[in-house]
Amino acid sequence: MTGASRGIGRAIAERLAADGAQVIVHYARNDDLAKETVAAIENAGGRAYAVQAEFEQGVDALFEGLREDRLDIVVNNAAILGGVLGTVNQEQFDRVFAVNVRAPYFVIERSLPLLNDGGRIINISSAVVRIALPDLVYSMTKGALDTLGFSLAPILGPRNITVNTVSPGVTDTDMNAWLRDDPTGGAAVTDLTALGRIGRPEDIAAAVALLASEDSRWITGHVLDVTGGYFLGPQGGVVPV
Repeated sequence: MTGASRGIGRAIAERLAADGAQVIVHYARNDDLAKETVAAIENAGGRAYAVQAEFEQGVDALFEGLREDRLDIVVNNAAILGGVLGTVNQEQFDRVFAVNVRAPYFVIERSLPLLNDGGRIINISSAVVRIALPDLVYSMTKGALDTLGFSLAPILGPRNITVNTVSPGVTDTDMNAWLRDDPTGGAAVTDLTALGRIGRPEDIAAAVALLASEDSRWITGHVLDVTGGYFLGPQGGVVPV
């Protein structure tokens, strides 16, 4: 799986390993974090190894590092933030699309000859697709990822490969470090969340594990909202008039 050395990616890697999968821990730059993730999986009795690849240059390095000739599950999690209108130059724009859109597309394309029939493809999107937020470039990439998922599902249906998308909300990870620095911001998110708390990486990992399991065999082309009910509407049943 891509982007597996920290945050949501690490939680997914650890959960899939706990469920019996051997996990390929892809990472971009931080060797220490990747080693920590592999060690955590192995210390818990699981199987994993790390592969380094910077997706701005493409996905070749990832596939050159594989020790497997067959795959069962592909999880596209790697992503970077973009920026608000007027702050992103063309080079930065292209870099965000390279990591968030181009890489998942070609990871899937390169994986298909290796992916067993009945396999799983799971893309990690974001609630920004249904909520207007300032990071336009990041939001655009996640919209593209949603489209990739449901458009690909009927193409791979004859091989009994399911293609689904998980859409997290605000989750307590390094990408959302402001939650730890600004308690008022965290409280505001909690107030807008039906289940009344900030998401945890393990919450997202549980949803991915479901879609990777045999129990999800009849689910494909679906975007699964895993936000705890973020930004659904007024809380407490009170409707302003």
